Amino acid sequence: MDLKFEPVSPLDYFASLVQSDEHLPLLEAAASLAQDEEPELDVQHVLDDVERLLKKVTARMPPGADDLTQLAILNQVFYKDLGFGVNANDFYAPENSYLQEVLRTRRGLPISLAVIWLELAQALGLNAQGIAFPGHFLVKVALNDGLVVMDPLTGESLGVDNLADRLGPYRDDVDWAAGADLDGGETPLGLYLQACPPRDLLARMLRNLKEVFRAQEDWPRMLAVLDRLVVLLPEAWDERRDRGLVHAELGHTQDALHDLQVYLGAEPLAHDQAALKVRLNELSGDA
Repeated sequence: MDLKFEPVSPLDYFASLVQSDEHLPLLEAAASLAQDEEPELDVQHVLDDVERLLKKVTARMPPGADDLTQLAILNQVFYKDLGFGVNANDFYAPENSYLQEVLRTRRGLPISLAVIWLELAQALGLNAQGIAFPGHFLVKVALNDGLVVMDPLTGESLGVDNLADRLGPYRDDVDWAAGADLDGGETPLGLYLQACPPRDLLARMLRNLKEVFRAQEDWPRMLAVLDRLVVLLPEAWDERRDRGLVHAELGHTQDALHDLQVYLGAEPLAHDQAALKVRLNELSGDA
């Protein structure tokens, strides 16, 4: 008897990677996002490319290097020798979120560069984590001599004053009263320097892509991103609502009805209940 095996879809592959927080492979999951654009993309090739970068870093590392030396050499190789940095010419291009393109061009967003940099830092044994800072993703490294917070676009070390300045434009969105002191003074930054879990980092990458495709009114590509967000964050009901609205734009009436009904059932006090019920009635007339 011939056995036929159906190929795993990009979405199913992503779902398998993010089903558990305990062993979520951040680099692999982040690399897989580009399979919506390139279904034949070999994610293992992306992982191998990062491994080759790691070998370039370790080749420069003296035996017994302390953590500060390791960080300095990593940044020298990553930013100076290899030239990773921002894609200033087309900051909002979706390719800036696709790791195979970031590795090819050495240009990306703060968060996509951070994913690669964190993989290298952690492979060296550094205690490095991402930070979901408002407006601009950051990274941090806990060294024996203290905490270093860095801009993943440049490798620049950021002091308390710089971080406070960066947080300034978002003051209206920040609960300052809940902040924790970073430097023993009155700057409530500590709350915003907490480690970003891999699931949250992936969600931020996907939401970047979502906004790019929303601005372009590219509903098929936005739908693919929302499918991933619903898999990644099954109780993020706003994503389910947004997917329903995109289904409606694409004429997928039954899928739109289902997603919007799920959202309304989960969020009975949502501010947009009335408007969405009108939309449901319109869609029901099309069904």
